[in-house]
Amino acid sequence: MVDKGRDEATICRDYVLPRLKDESGWLPGQIKEQVPVTAGRIVRAGRSHRRQRPLQADFVLEIAEGVPVAVVEAKREFADPRDGLQQAKAYAEQLDLPVAISTNGHGVAMFNFLTGEETSPEYFPRPDELWGLYLIHQGITDSTVADVLREPFSRMLKHADGTPKEPRYYQRIAIHRTVAACLGGQRDRLLLTMATGTGKTFTAMQIVWKLMQYWEHTGQAGLKRVLYLTDRDSLIEQPMRNEFTPVFGEAVHRIRGEKDTARSIYFATYQALTNVARADLFKEYGPDFFDLVIVDECHRGSAKEQSSWRAILDHFSPAIQLGLTATPKRAANIDTYKYFGEPLYTYSLKQGIADGYLAPYRVRRVVLSPDAEGVQITAGEVDKYQREIPEGLYETKDFERIISLLKRTDAAAQYLTDYLHDTDRMGKMVIFCVDSDHALDMRQAMTNTNKDMSRIHKDYAARIVSKEGDWGKHKLEQFQDPETLAPVVATTSRMLSTGVDIPTLRTVVLFRPVGSVHEFKQIIGRGTRLAEDYDKLSFEIIDFVGATVLFEDAEFDGPAEYEVQDTIDDDGQVVCDPQLVEPETNSSEASPTDEGEDEDQDQPPATPVPPRKFIMEDTEVEITAEGVWMTEPGSDQLRLVEYRDYAQGVVRKLFPGPDKLRTRWRTAPSRSEIAEALGARGIALDELCERTGLTDADPLDVLMHVAWNEPAISRHERVYRAKRAKGDFFEPLPEEARAVIDELLDRYAVHGAGELEKLEVLKLEPMRRHGSLREIASLFGGPERLRQTWDELQRVLYAA
Repeated sequence: MVDKGRDEATICRDYVLPRLKDESGWLPGQIKEQVPVTAGRIVRAGRSHRRQRPLQADFVLEIAEGVPVAVVEAKREFADPRDGLQQAKAYAEQLDLPVAISTNGHGVAMFNFLTGEETSPEYFPRPDELWGLYLIHQGITDSTVADVLREPFSRMLKHADGTPKEPRYYQRIAIHRTVAACLGGQRDRLLLTMATGTGKTFTAMQIVWKLMQYWEHTGQAGLKRVLYLTDRDSLIEQPMRNEFTPVFGEAVHRIRGEKDTARSIYFATYQALTNVARADLFKEYGPDFFDLVIVDECHRGSAKEQSSWRAILDHFSPAIQLGLTATPKRAANIDTYKYFGEPLYTYSLKQGIADGYLAPYRVRRVVLSPDAEGVQITAGEVDKYQREIPEGLYETKDFERIISLLKRTDAAAQYLTDYLHDTDRMGKMVIFCVDSDHALDMRQAMTNTNKDMSRIHKDYAARIVSKEGDWGKHKLEQFQDPETLAPVVATTSRMLSTGVDIPTLRTVVLFRPVGSVHEFKQIIGRGTRLAEDYDKLSFEIIDFVGATVLFEDAEFDGPAEYEVQDTIDDDGQVVCDPQLVEPETNSSEASPTDEGEDEDQDQPPATPVPPRKFIMEDTEVEITAEGVWMTEPGSDQLRLVEYRDYAQGVVRKLFPGPDKLRTRWRTAPSRSEIAEALGARGIALDELCERTGLTDADPLDVLMHVAWNEPAISRHERVYRAKRAKGDFFEPLPEEARAVIDELLDRYAVHGAGELEKLEVLKLEPMRRHGSLREIASLFGGPERLRQTWDELQRVLYAA
C-alpha cells in the first residue's frame, strides 16, 4: 500500500498553523479554520429537506474580523503542494479574494489573481503582503479608506438566538466594492444587483455604516447625509424599522411633508417629495444636501428619462447615487442600466439557491378547461346581467379582463384547497389575481371552500389590495408576521408582487398572466426567503395561466426543482401546454398623489371593453389529469423533462443495471442507503410511488419499472411469487413460525416495505397474539435464528 503520509487534519494542526503563526506572523484571531464558504444548497425530497455539504475552506486568512484576504487549502503530506490549488482558486474567486494558496504542510503553491501567475514561495505570505494585494484588488489607494475597510461591520442587529447578524460572503463583497467606489470617486452612479431575499437593505445599512466610519475618521460626520428613496410605503417602513433605526437611532428620519435638516439618514418616497400639498418638496433641499442617495427597486422607473420622478434624481445629481435592484439587465429595464451603469456586483437567484441562502421551489402547472380550449361565445349569448356578450373565442388573456368566469375561479379555489389539505392548512399562500375585483371573487371562493377554517379564523382568506386602505395594510402586517396565524391565504393583484417580505410564505399562486421576466422574478421572489426557525425551507409555485413558461427564458437564472403539470381532456389525456400570453400593460410608476401603492390599479386591456366585465356563471370547468416535470439533471437552464425520466436518469446513474439495484435492496440497511442517495437528489420514494400511481407496489418495483421499464407488480403479487418460487424457505419453518411469517407478509402487502425494517413490528397485530418478542423468537429456535430467518425472508422476497 502506498504511504500517503500524514492526513490533512494532522497537516493543518502540526504544520500549517505553526508556519502561519511563527514564520509569517499571522495572529491566532486572523486564522479561521474550516470556514464554510456557503450554507449548502437545500434539497427537497417529498416533504423533507436536507442541506448538501457546504463549500468549506481549510483556512481563511483575515486581516481584520470579517475581512478575508486569502484562502489556504491543505492536502496530505506526500501530495504535491499544488494539488489543492484549483479548489483554493474556486473558493477565493467566490469570496472575491486576490490570492489562493495550497500546501501539503511542507511546500506552498500560490495563485495571484492580479497577475495571473502561479508561484511556489518558500513561506506563506505575511499579513501586510496580502493586505496590500487586497487593496490593489479593490482599487484602493487612500490609507483612510483602507482603514475603514478594516473596521468591523455593525453588529447591532441580532438573530433570533441573540447572536450578531454578520454579513454573508456576497454581502461583504457588495459592501466593500460599494464603499471603495463611493470613496474612490471613480463613478457617481453605482448599481448593485442582488436577488430578492438576499438582504439588499441589510447590505445598504452596512454600506452606510462603513461610510459613517469614514466620515468620522475624516471629521465630516456632522456634515454628511444619506437619502433612502423608493416608491412605496412598504419599502420605506421595513428597512427603517428592521435595519436602520436599530443601528442609527434618532439620526433616521422619514420625510412626510415638512422640511427637516437636523438628521443624517432620510427616508422618502418619490410621492412624498412631489406631493400635491407641497409641490416639489425635494427642491427645498439643496442639490448638494445629500452625499449619498440610495434608490431601492431602482428598476421601477425613476431612471427613465421620461419619468416624472427623474427630476428628483437630476436635482440631487451632485450626490453619489446607488441603485438597488433584483432584476438583471433586460430590454424592459435597459434605462436603469443606462443610468446607473453596469453593476458593481451581481448576486443572482440561481447563485442564492445554489449557495443555500434562498429557498428552492417546485412548479405545478394547472390547466383549467377554459384555458385549454377557450370559451366560444356565439351571437345572442348573455351574461349574468342579461347583457349580450360579443361573439368570439375568449382565452386566458381575456379572462377577468373582458369576461369573468365564476366557476373557473371556484375550480381554482377547490384545487388550492385540496392542495392545502394535502400539505398544510395553515401554510401561507399568496394568490395573484388579474385585478382587485378578481381578488375579491377569489377571496370569497377560498373562504367558502375552507368554511371549517374560516369559522376558527375569520380572516383565513383576506384580500390585500391598495383599495382596502388601512385595513388592508393591517392585514398585510399580520400576513407578514410569522407569529400571526391568519390571514393564511392572501388574494391580491400587484400589491404583494415586490418589496414585501413574507418569510413564511409557502405557496405562490399565479392566476393572472405575467408578461415580463422581471415582473415574474419579483413575484417568484416573494417565496425565496428562508425561515428555518419555522421550517420554511422551500416553496411551491402553482400556475393556472402558463406564466411559468418564463422559466424557460434563456436568461432566467433560478431553475425549479421540478414541475407539475395538470392538463385536461375528456379522456384524461394531455391536450395542450400552457402558452405565454402577450405582455400586459404595466405602469412602472405610481400616481403622484399615491404614497407608493399603485400596483392594484386595473390595467387597461389591449382592446376596448365594456365598462364592466361580462359575468358568466354556467361555464363548466374541470381539471382531470396531472403530469410531473423536473429540471434535467446537470442542466443549468430550465430544460424540463418528465418526472419519471428524471427519476430514470438518477437511478441509472446510481446503479448500472437492475441486478445491482435488486442485490442492494435485499437488506434493510442498504434500502435506507438507497433512499438516502435518492433523497439527496430530490427524489422521495413515497412521492415517486404516488406520482407514478404505483402506491400498491414495493418501491423496488417502482424503481425497476421507472428505470428499466420492468413490469410494476403489486406487493400482494410479490408475496405470491416469493411463496411459489421459494418453497424451500417457507416449508421447513415450524408451523407457528410460518404463521408469524405469513401474517408479517400480509402486513407488508397492505402497509408497505416499512413493515420489514425492524423486528419490533412483531409486537403489532396480528403477530402479537403469538406472544412477546422473546416468545416469538423461541418459535424460530431463539433470537439468533429469528434474525437469520428475518434476513433470509427479505432476500427471498426481493429475489422473486
